[in-house]
Amino acid sequence: MKAWQALHLLLLAAGASLLAGCVTTTTNTRTGAEVREVKPSNEPADLERRARLRLELAGLYLGRGQFDTALEEVERALGFKADLPEAHNLRGLALSGKGDVVQAEAAFQRALQLAPRDGNTMHNYGWFLCQQQRWPDSDAQFTAALAQPQYRDAVRTLLAQGVCQARAGRWADAERTLSRSFELDPSNPVTAFNLSDVLLRRGELERARFYVSRINAQPELSTAQSLWLAARIERRLGNMQALQEFGRKLQERFPTSAEALQYERGRFDE
Repeated sequence: MKAWQALHLLLLAAGASLLAGCVTTTTNTRTGAEVREVKPSNEPADLERRARLRLELAGLYLGRGQFDTALEEVERALGFKADLPEAHNLRGLALSGKGDVVQAEAAFQRALQLAPRDGNTMHNYGWFLCQQQRWPDSDAQFTAALAQPQYRDAVRTLLAQGVCQARAGRWADAERTLSRSFELDPSNPVTAFNLSDVLLRRGELERARFYVSRINAQPELSTAQSLWLAARIERRLGNMQALQEFGRKLQERFPTSAEALQYERGRFDE
């Protein structure tokens, strides 16, 4: 289903839900016929339902990178229910996307005040802090999310935590964290790529080759980045034939990529 079709159906669902709030019946004085009048309800349950519908719209816009529109929907949701933790969480994501660092952090902190054990908010706040290069604070949020008994997104959080540890230059920690993520979901190509990259930086070349080969063995998963990573690993191993083969694939499949240009110029260590 295309995005605009999903959005259209969601708008229809939102309209139906709102109309279901309160139904009254009056009589037309001229014809004597009964007329049904539909009015939105201000009951707490109905207000929360309307708020969550707005959040669904906000999530769709957020996923499309339309941060201003997502933020507008979040504000509408908060108008219905000001203490909804998920709304403040989404508000933090939208503000972060817009580059409003101060307000984004305030939104994440408010979400955690309202729901101190929400692992999803901890994850999002942790990634936000990682983008600000606040490594210890970021790591603490990821660790807190993983410690929540009912948290179900450990693979995603371990991946994000491992990437941030690598950005901080904590290669040993990054390897351990990404390895845990890979154990939980060995089919995830993003985890395999990042783990391979960390192992290359640590000089674990055979292991690095193993993980990136899982990606490149499937043409539909391989990318310019994964082919370039494999080429760099083979160069470090001294396997010039394999290096040239990956370089050829890179030039054929992704001729305009930055990685193809780096290969052509021999910039293997950048």
